[in-house]
Amino acid sequence: MSENLSRRSFCNLTAGLALTAVPVISYAKQGTGQATAPAQAAGPVEAPFTRDYEAPGFTPKWKKQQLNRLMVQDFVIYAHMDLDKVKMLLEREPRLIAAHMDWGGGDWESGLGGASHMGNKDIVNYLLEKGARIDIFCAAMMGQLEVVKSFLTLQPNLIDSYGPHGMTLHFHAKQGKATEVYEYLQSIKKIG
Repeated sequence: MSENLSRRSFCNLTAGLALTAVPVISYAKQGTGQATAPAQAAGPVEAPFTRDYEAPGFTPKWKKQQLNRLMVQDFVIYAHMDLDKVKMLLEREPRLIAAHMDWGGGDWESGLGGASHMGNKDIVNYLLEKGARIDIFCAAMMGQLEVVKSFLTLQPNLIDSYGPHGMTLHFHAKQGKATEVYEYLQSIKKIG
């Protein structure tokens, strides 16, 4: 992804991708074992999986309903750009503060992650005030040099880690105009 992409272009692109994703086609089998006409999936489809190892020694008890995936999706999308919608959704469902959306292939993103890679400090500050869990990408974008240094002292390999959509620490620092953090990151590992 080009680092020169504007916020507006990125929001339009990601919203367009989310709304016009290519439908997944599956074949429903009838009692005869014959494939019928393809049926379109209504949304994301979980990857097939079969354990080839021993199952864990306990079975979780699902005492509460999971958060609605569509609400989580909307919250994460709005967290990129719309503080009023973020406030409205978080007031409706406070547990969204810790929710993450899997955009596919393990590309997990929280509302804080979306606001962070967009450099949207107003939304980031609001989410942090409400209890969002700060991470190294958010700290880099917010110019929190000592926090970034602490993370990298604890685990130096984090310099090579990726945030939502494969975006680097360097990218996050640039988005937040966090010059000191960017220069520090460049001193460890020079990127473009």
